[in-house]
Amino acid sequence: MWTEEARNQHAPREGRYPSDVTDAEWAIIEPMIPPPRRGGRPRDTDMREVMNAVRYVLRTGCQWRQLPKNFPPRSTVYNYFWEWTRYGTLDRIHHTLLVRVREAEGREASPTAAIIDTQAVKATEKGGATRIRSATMRARKPRASNATRWSTRSASSSASR
Repeated sequence: MWTEEARNQHAPREGRYPSDVTDAEWAIIEPMIPPPRRGGRPRDTDMREVMNAVRYVLRTGCQWRQLPKNFPPRSTVYNYFWEWTRYGTLDRIHHTLLVRVREAEGREASPTAAIIDTQAVKATEKGGATRIRSATMRARKPRASNATRWSTRSASSSASR
């Protein structure tokens, strides 16, 4: 059951979107955001708003073009998302938050058990992606047999005339 204290702690800032980063989350995430590059124009984009926009797109599944106007420009948000994905920033953030949640629940930081889906095992037994296509397609007849059959049919029909 939610207590008033828990509601206040996990409430989004300014009540905008449920996907917005809370102050407690931002305190953990902010040090992991890469610093601005040296040289060039100084960064004037609010990284917390960029993170809120990325979470909004991932949470709602909307297209980048449909990002609400109260976030930074979609091209800016997408470029940061691409850079963070490419260089593993989002993976590091996810791993850090996962470890903290598991430790807060009194569990080990890394899981000790795994679940294997039977469909994945079946696909691996067949030999992977390259063999799956050939295993599911019907065998084709060689072209030579079709040409031979066609030429014999036309020869027999012209002989009967």
